[in-house]
Amino acid sequence: MRFFYADALDLVDPRFDFETETSPRDRIPQRDDVYAHELMAPERPYDGLLVSKFLLDMDGVQGRYTQAQRLRFMRNGARRFLRFPTQPEFEPADWPLLGDCGAFNYRDLPEPPYSVDEVIDFYEAGQFTHGVSVDHMIGAYSPELDEPGLLGNAVPPEFQQRFDLTLTLAAEFLRKVRAGNYDFQPVGIAQGWSPRSYSRAVEQLIAMGYDYVALGGLVPLKTDQILEVLEAVRGVTQGRLRLHLFGITRLENFQAYTRAGVVSLDSASPMRQAFKDARNNYYSSDPLGHYTAVRIPQADKYSKLLRAIRSGAVNQQEAFRKERACQDAVKGVGEGTTSVDEALGHLQAYEELYGGASRWDRIRRTLTDRPWENCPCAVCRDLGIDVIVFRGANRNRRRGFHNLWHTQQVLHAHRSALEESST
Repeated sequence: MRFFYADALDLVDPRFDFETETSPRDRIPQRDDVYAHELMAPERPYDGLLVSKFLLDMDGVQGRYTQAQRLRFMRNGARRFLRFPTQPEFEPADWPLLGDCGAFNYRDLPEPPYSVDEVIDFYEAGQFTHGVSVDHMIGAYSPELDEPGLLGNAVPPEFQQRFDLTLTLAAEFLRKVRAGNYDFQPVGIAQGWSPRSYSRAVEQLIAMGYDYVALGGLVPLKTDQILEVLEAVRGVTQGRLRLHLFGITRLENFQAYTRAGVVSLDSASPMRQAFKDARNNYYSSDPLGHYTAVRIPQADKYSKLLRAIRSGAVNQQEAFRKERACQDAVKGVGEGTTSVDEALGHLQAYEELYGGASRWDRIRRTLTDRPWENCPCAVCRDLGIDVIVFRGANRNRRRGFHNLWHTQQVLHAHRSALEESST
């Protein structure tokens, strides 16, 4: 089972100075910034990378591809653009690149914005190893519709239309890929609204000739619902078809995945949780769960604090002083010269200025347990306590790199246990 990271141009400056919080003057981001697999080499925090065509085509979205980057991506291919792998000699099968359309992003449109030919051209020009057929997300889960005899349980026409369109496009995609003898492996995709609809979709994809099928639309589902879908699909495949799970890790279900035939999955959640989750920012195998990052927002950039300063509710110099006191106190905790209680006092005083909502019991646990000291990943070894500071992209993304690495380590452990049990 392989883990793909859904890339969104999450790079960091390897020469960023965490003391002065500045990058070198000669830094050119396109040339100098690095991906997780570069910063953490020779370890790899994922098996492969996923790139969505919609993400590449988006305009005016911060952190996404510029026009120049799009042109370079299509000219050089995904592998050279993403610098994956970093070494010149490699086996392509060991460094897979998966392309898809990004159906979640266009789910509100009446139909996909791409033709099959456009998507095939994207995969071929990008030099992907795997390409997913064009699909249209249904975006609902209604297992009661598997009982059509019950009063009112009629499948909504829009569900059926998207289901049928996805399969029609999958058939066209496979036919054209085979006729064109392209270098990437075609992956069919199943969309559904219930366990039975997913199993029907997979059955039809098998009949078309697909031997690798992705299940889409699962991200909003609860774990027990995902397992229901997998069990229904297994009734068709007997676990012998290769499956990919889109947007899902939840590796505590590894055995169920294996029984169903799941050989790959992808997610951007480890990265996103580093700076979007309110609690689980730093991944850990601690029995009490993941850790909460310590927030020290930048007084001259954090919008909530800036509004308070501009309105006169907060004195700017006071904000800067309290911000600096927090930075010094947290650094002192890392060096062992400041107590956790003293640091918490500074953090609470600063947060009062902008009305934050930190869970101080969780912050205390982070500072007391010092999880970064027990982590062997390259980020934690290099950053120390800075890895758990919620402040700026260069810290937050590095914490995301740690989370990716941790996810990959959990998967490695499951794979090793499976290998041992089979020998």
